[in-house]
Amino acid sequence: MTTSIIVDTQRTVTPLWPVPQERRVVTVLFADIVGSTALVDRLDPEDVRALQRAYFDTVAGVLHRWHGVVEKYIGDAVMALFGARHSDGFDAYRAVRAGLEIQAALDRRPMVDGIKLRVRVGVATGEVVVDLGDVVTGGHGVASGAVITTAARLQEYAAPGAVALCAATARATAGLITQRQLTPVPVAGRVPPVPVWHAVGPVRPGADRHDGPLIGRRRELATIRDQLGAAIRNRTPRWISLVGPTGSGRSRLLHELTRGLTTVDGLPVRWCVATCQPYPDQVLAPVAHLLRGLAGIRHSDGPAAVHDRLVAALTPLFPPTRVATAVPALQRMLTTPDGSAAALAGAAICREALLRLAAHRPLIVAVDDLDRAAPAVSRFLHALFGAATERGLPLALLTVHQPQWADTRPGPARQMTIGPLATVQSGRLLRHLLTRAGQPVALVDRLLPLVGGRPGHATAYVTSLVDGADPAALPLPEAVRRAVGAELDHLDGERRAVLMAAGTLGGLISGAAVDRALGWRPGRSASALRKLVAAGLLLPHHVDGYAFAAPALRQVAAERLPRALRAVFQRRAAGATHLDTVHRETDPAAGAVNGSAARSAEIVRLDTVGARTGRLDAVFAALAPAGPGGATGPTALRRGSPSPTMATRPAASGPDADRTAGPRRLRAVASAGDVPPTPAAAVSRPALGAGGNPFRDPGRPAAPIRPTPASSAGHWTLADAGTPRGVVRAIPRPPLVGPLEGLPASA
Repeated sequence: MTTSIIVDTQRTVTPLWPVPQERRVVTVLFADIVGSTALVDRLDPEDVRALQRAYFDTVAGVLHRWHGVVEKYIGDAVMALFGARHSDGFDAYRAVRAGLEIQAALDRRPMVDGIKLRVRVGVATGEVVVDLGDVVTGGHGVASGAVITTAARLQEYAAPGAVALCAATARATAGLITQRQLTPVPVAGRVPPVPVWHAVGPVRPGADRHDGPLIGRRRELATIRDQLGAAIRNRTPRWISLVGPTGSGRSRLLHELTRGLTTVDGLPVRWCVATCQPYPDQVLAPVAHLLRGLAGIRHSDGPAAVHDRLVAALTPLFPPTRVATAVPALQRMLTTPDGSAAALAGAAICREALLRLAAHRPLIVAVDDLDRAAPAVSRFLHALFGAATERGLPLALLTVHQPQWADTRPGPARQMTIGPLATVQSGRLLRHLLTRAGQPVALVDRLLPLVGGRPGHATAYVTSLVDGADPAALPLPEAVRRAVGAELDHLDGERRAVLMAAGTLGGLISGAAVDRALGWRPGRSASALRKLVAAGLLLPHHVDGYAFAAPALRQVAAERLPRALRAVFQRRAAGATHLDTVHRETDPAAGAVNGSAARSAEIVRLDTVGARTGRLDAVFAALAPAGPGGATGPTALRRGSPSPTMATRPAASGPDADRTAGPRRLRAVASAGDVPPTPAAAVSRPALGAGGNPFRDPGRPAAPIRPTPASSAGHWTLADAGTPRGVVRAIPRPPLVGPLEGLPASA
């Protein structure tokens, strides 16, 4: 068939992100008409043209509704990408739902001469390189990778009207899509044969299993119980939100609350809980879920059973005439919970039923994963909360969502942020999960630094081991990669750039290194770093810089960058000046110190240290090594540090000790202008005023600090009457009993 291109008039705007390409895990859908050649041969060219338009319009409409991007049309085949620019963690699910819906949409649309088109659909998930600026309908060559060929080959093994899935897609949609595994099929160039699954349909929503012990979260549970109890006891409705990233244990906390909080002051509490599935078929599906819980309706109940259960639930709340009119409206909403007037009328009756139930007994309405719900659900909850507040009912509203969800809660709402587990708690959880899975408990030490305090990540790693992952390599589980990738894609262009550049840096992250990696002016990344801390993606370090809140986030952020750009970022950042970093210089003109030849000096930027703390202890902490028991600063020096000098590196031991031991010279540099022209000095810091640094006299140049060999006294001070003006010599003498002249007493 002749190719027909449909151009998307609403072109996606390129984000403020300095990388034109990314390595991304996407899902590719490939759809092809069954028997197209024989069909075209028997039709008039004008009929072929009309059939083409109807076919392409229908398929493109379904793909766009499920947020897919039509990458190209190849004859009568269509290739679409899901997650090419933005991922929500459910790219594979949306692709499979689109594939299942395409056939139904073609059956509903009238074709030329009553022709029924049948299509085969293949869906594959894998890594590609994506041109971000071309992720639009008709943007040919957007993605490159083997997964595209895999999707095309899979559709050949799908029955007419069916959707074939690769192994990665089947794993990504497990629990969301009913699947049927087929016999592995041979694919050209692939050895061994490729396993294939057929998608049957979406899975009905169900409650997650939480069968293990709860570890940690006692403080959060107690706080939320107190809030809910106060709302019921004082008849002052409260809206409480549990906020945390995917894998933080939000749903588990809700489960513990529903199981543990059953009475308040001896009064039984009624819970009505709804879970928002990803992309529900109808916008009011969570409200229908609440109604089913209220009336005890099961999905397997027939119309007669639904009618009887609704009558039994409403009879104590409404007069008989009202029950007679309300039950049919509620049945219609349960059948079709869309945004129609009839469904909205049923939702209003459901809201009134909840309010009347709260007037009889305390009620807690909980909605899990509210960030997945449509705005109609938020409006329903707001109306429920407002009416309960006006009537003074013992009702509490508990919602669970991710941090990036738009906050539409009312003013009196309380928010409980679910942070990472403590290290001890993460270790206990890992030991429990490994024992239950029959895995070696010794793997706790390997897994502990990878899970980042998130229970969901711990479960995913243990599950991957059960599924055959190599314990020596411990690759990032697919479920964790999807969730973390969605967190990354929720960021705007600048924060995303900062996070991805920071992912290429080792150790602590400094703003100077990020600016250098991205080629930005100094200080430009400071605002983005603060926002990332506020979003819970970075953690401020107690000394200087930032650390990733989740180790998986660093890995995913770095791996998104193409290899060449990753190397460029690392090379740029290697030349950035880091706070408290010691650099070497060679001073051949230096004289002897106490009869020993001067060795290479180590330069320490004292003005930056003084700017950060303004305290003498901080200066010593920057210069002195850790003392016994990990002590630093003047205390460590007074205790007699084993190092004979103020060098920031411990003295060498062993055969080469004589060659490296001995005094070394430290030069205190007060500003970037005093630093020798090295690449590390390219990033400058703001100069201090006269009072910003206790060691800096604005009328004289920075003084080098020349240590002398340690004596038995083991105490250090900054005074030497025999030292020329401008030079401060560190010599042994009794410890200071009061502040130095010109320093605050607290120094």
